[in-house]
Amino acid sequence: MITNKVKELRARHHFTQGELAERVGVTRQTIVALEKGSYIPSLLLAMNLSEVFQMPIEEIFTKEDS
Repeated sequence: MITNKVKELRARHHFTQGELAERVGVTRQTIVALEKGSYIPSLLLAMNLSEVFQMPIEEIFTKEDS
């Protein structure tokens, strides 16, 4: 399973879901699904989030053993 800190980081940067979606080139619904953990991002989306939040991908996403 992959978990993420997108919701926490988005709040810390004072972005709405729509604003973050626009910055990374996806729909707001994609951000909603990502925050709920029901969507695993593409590498491109993960890289875009890394760029927006100015932190390594592995600090945003964590693989947990099931």
